[in-house]
Amino acid sequence: MSRRFVLSAPAVNDLDEILEYVLVHSGPRRVLRVNERLHEAFGKLAETPGMGHVREDLADETLQAWPVFSYLVIYRPKSSPLDVVRVLHGARDLPAIFGSEDSEGV
Repeated sequence: MSRRFVLSAPAVNDLDEILEYVLVHSGPRRVLRVNERLHEAFGKLAETPGMGHVREDLADETLQAWPVFSYLVIYRPKSSPLDVVRVLHGARDLPAIFGSEDSEGV
């Protein structure tokens, strides 16, 4: 069975950091719930790409953002399998983060 979505290397790092933070600050039950909800969102976005807000300010390509708790799943809506580019807290300066990634080819 093929995967319906893939996580970029930065998205994997983001997810690891989020889950570690939640574990330390909220405990193991909460970290399981956050992980579950994020993976549910990845699957839902793969089934219905185009959900969320278009973020033209982040890259020279079409990216969209979908909220899960206080995090944003940033993805390429026209990719197959769906490419999850980043998973970041919504309060972070996303244009600055993506601007610093220009040389990495978001």
